[in-house]
Parts: sequence; structure tokens; C-alpha cells
Amino acid sequence: MSIFVDENTKVVYQGLTGSQGRFYGKINREYGTQVVAGTNPKKAGEEVDGVPIFANVGDAVRATGADASCVFIPAPGVRDAVIDAAEGGVKLIIVITEGVPAHDEAWLFNKLRRDFPDVRLLGPNCPGIISPGKANIGITAGHIAKPGGPVGIVSRSGTLTYQALYELQQKGIGVTTCVGIGGDPVPGTSFIDCLSAFEDDPETKAVMMFGEIGGTSEEEAAEFIKSSMSKPVVSYIAGVTAPPGKKMGHAGAIVSGGKGTAAAKMDALREAGVLVGMNPTEAGELMAKVVAAL
Repeated sequence: MSIFVDENTKVVYQGLTGSQGRFYGKINREYGTQVVAGTNPKKAGEEVDGVPIFANVGDAVRATGADASCVFIPAPGVRDAVIDAAEGGVKLIIVITEGVPAHDEAWLFNKLRRDFPDVRLLGPNCPGIISPGKANIGITAGHIAKPGGPVGIVSRSGTLTYQALYELQQKGIGVTTCVGIGGDPVPGTSFIDCLSAFEDDPETKAVMMFGEIGGTSEEEAAEFIKSSMSKPVVSYIAGVTAPPGKKMGHAGAIVSGGKGTAAAKMDALREAGVLVGMNPTEAGELMAKVVAAL
């Protein structure tokens, strides 16, 4: 199996008529993803590479049965785009856009939790999600993802998402689903959300989790792993050499008050029984040993 998306997922691309939306929409479609619609209120009735354009997500859902959305709208329009998708009836909204204001992210997080509790938001500022051989939604290069399981991947960093897939592919290890949750301060989907889904997925036998400095999400994930997971977890935390107190890369990668350091995160994960690699390649090697022992 896979989590969140599979070969039956039908996706509407909000921003398909833009250059980035069209580029990745076409790539995802060529991968085998069911890209069934796009939206643009000014171009309803037109087509992009044979994909029909609708005025809003609700119209697209009614016409095509879409159940997921991928957002390539510029940052100032993301809040409205996500609400359009939620009101339109999709259950998974994937926001690739970076630079979304933190107050918009916080507003969306609470709005969806309160008014649309059955809608999952992935991102913003994430590479998307891929269930290899089934569906690829976002900007992940499909050729580096080996299908067939048994490993699930979740990562805060887009680059490390790709690195995790590549490390496992090099070792001949397949992946059930790889989720890039994004590194912004208020992500719609957390490590714990993904770990819980992988724990419940019968075909995922082990999980690779790539984190980074800043925030407390990795420590919270460690507590969840210790209390609620039966499957082995391998992790890598980026930022061991980061200067204390400085923002590094992602808006969420801020260390303050001695919290959020790579050392603290690695200690918490080790205490929870997680195998921690000092670099992505070592994490891949640890996972290869885990898979061999399954």
C-alpha cells in the first residue's frame, strides 16, 4: 500500500496555466499521475496540454471527480487557493509554493482544523509527495524513487527528500511513499502525522525520517516513536555544524534558547530507539541493514 496518495488519486492543479504549474503538471502526468484538471478563473473552458481548465476547484471536482489539489499559486494567493480547494471538496491539498507568510500558514492550519477537519494540507513550501510507481504530485524527480516498498520516508527538507530516495535507490530498496512536509514554521502535516500513517500501513515495514535544526518537531516525533511505533525508524538530522542562534535555510530552522539543536534532536531520537546516521549516506546504510533484517 501507500499513504495519502496512490494510482487512484485524481489531482487538480491550481496554477496549471502558469509556467511552473504547467511544467510540473506535465511531468507528473507523464509519470502516471491522474492530472485531471487545472484552475484559473480567467481561463475557464480552455485546456493546457489536453487538461481542462475550470474557474474553481468545486467546478473541477464536480466535472472530474478530483480528490486532491496541487497548488502552484504565487504566495500572496495561497490562502485563498487552499480555501477554494477545501470548499471545493478535495481531501488532500499539496502546496508547493514557498514564501507563504507565517501568519497565513497559522491561519490556514487553524481554519482547516476547525472547519475542514477531514482535509489534509501538505506544505506549504514542500516538494510534495510520491508513491513510487503510483502517483507523483509536486516537484520530486520520479526516476530516483524505486517502487515496491518496504520503506516509508518523511522529510522536512526538499533536498534531503531527494537524497533519501536516492540513497535507498542506490541500495535497491523500494519505497511505499515519500512525503516532503516542508520546513516552514507552521506545516500543515507533521512528522507525527506521517509516522502514524506509516505505522498503520501494512506494506511499510520501516521508516526513514530526515529532519533539521530548529523547532521541536523532531523531539515530538521521538516521543511518538517511543510510545506508539512498533516499526524501526532510521533518522538523519541536518545542521550539526550550524552556528548557534542563526536561521539556516528554512524559515523553521531557527535555534533559540538551547532548543532545536541537532545534538538535542539526535539525543532524543536515540533515546527513543531510533538509529541515527551522521550523514544521509550513513542513514541509508543503516536502513539497508534494517531492511536486510526484516
